[in-house]
Amino acid sequence: QVQLVESGGGLVQAGSSLTLSCTFSGHPGSTYRIGWFRQAPGKARDLVAAINWAGSSTYYEDSVKGRFTISRNNAKNTVFLQMNSLKPEDTAVYYCAAAMYGSISGQVDYDYWGQGTQVTVSS
Repeated sequence: QVQLVESGGGLVQAGSSLTLSCTFSGHPGSTYRIGWFRQAPGKARDLVAAINWAGSSTYYEDSVKGRFTISRNNAKNTVFLQMNSLKPEDTAVYYCAAAMYGSISGQVDYDYWGQGTQVTVSS
């Protein structure tokens, strides 16, 4: 079992930056791939970024490439999502999730989920 807790969401203006944190615990959280998903009202939940257990491989969805950066500190059991140049279309509930198997860009292999944190970007 892996437990995940997101934090850092909020209301910001377009063009601003925000950093989300995902703190994980359980056995053994540091060996899991961690992904950040987002779900806007009326839309499907999509993978935004992912990072492998070592932090040596990352994935970004096209719309966030160059603006978002995913990183992890296994010593602190935390994965970060640095979001720059935020746009109104980035507004969504952001979830982090953990996967043991599958590819870095896969969306269906995640076994454990956090409760989500709201990010709202005003124009």
